[in-house]
Amino acid sequence: TALDVGWGVAAAIAFGTTVGALVIPLAFGVNLVMLIFNWTKTLNVDMWNFWHYAFTGSLVYLVSGENLLLGLLAAAIHAVIALLIADWTAKDVQAFFRLPGVSIPQGWAITSVPIIKLLNAIVDRIPGLRDIHWDSESLQKRLGIFGQPIIMGAILGLLFGLIAYGFSTKVLTLAVQMAAVMLLIPRIIAIFMEGLTPLSEAARAFMQKRFAGREFYIGLDSAILIGHPITIAAGIILIPLTLFLAAILPGNNVLPAADLAATAFFVAMVPPLTKGNLFRSILYGIIIMTMVLLIASSFAPLLTQIAGDIGYAIPEGATTITGLSGGNWIAWLLTTISRLIFGG
Repeated sequence: TALDVGWGVAAAIAFGTTVGALVIPLAFGVNLVMLIFNWTKTLNVDMWNFWHYAFTGSLVYLVSGENLLLGLLAAAIHAVIALLIADWTAKDVQAFFRLPGVSIPQGWAITSVPIIKLLNAIVDRIPGLRDIHWDSESLQKRLGIFGQPIIMGAILGLLFGLIAYGFSTKVLTLAVQMAAVMLLIPRIIAIFMEGLTPLSEAARAFMQKRFAGREFYIGLDSAILIGHPITIAAGIILIPLTLFLAAILPGNNVLPAADLAATAFFVAMVPPLTKGNLFRSILYGIIIMTMVLLIASSFAPLLTQIAGDIGYAIPEGATTITGLSGGNWIAWLLTTISRLIFGG
């Protein structure tokens, strides 16, 4: 009954609220205070993704009886947690992606980190399971030419095409498209990162000049992480798995749609925290998407109400709307606490 309208619409709705209108100066203010008191090393320049903080704040604002102060407080708490987790994972991200001085405070990516860390601790204690490690190099060694990203993309495209279309020319089209994705996205992201390098270096030099002797990270969008072949492969595999989960998961009301194209973002932090392990990326991705579907289901009535309040037209045929990209535990926890207090 709840249509996934995607992160673009969810972000527009979040920024369109009273809390959303104030979230950019709020998040920058929180970041500045934390930098001054040395509570964080991250300068978050990823302004677009402040919408995650606005999303959390808008939900709390609604369930608390439109209490603006509580809505802003919830957004600020999300921003603080994002900066702390960005610091926590910065060295892993820098080492794995070879991105010196960079951290990832993106509003959804950081919510996956405690889940990944917990799952790592569990899997590391399970004999057999802990020894499975599918990384790019081992796959290429074992599979030869079939371990190359472009061939893997073509094979995945063929498999999914046969499931979706049967024996049709569309199967070959999908195979070529998937192969292109596996080949081109890493190269496009590499160019994107090259373009961001002067920005991050200038920002870091600016901060070091004013806070001499301190180490700083420049907080960037998790989009710079999705070019890794393991992340792309996991994202592609998770598309049909997410649809399957949506069909069988008790309590799920979400029809995945727009955010299916962004499945790689949901597991973008898994490779740097598992040494590029495709097996764990898929396994953890299934658990993460289960959580996302259930939280997005619980948010559907609230998001639909907010959308109506700001004049967003509900798509024809949809009872309610939601966004998989809004399905994070920080928003859920703060909204649940507000509901318990205010009965919203």
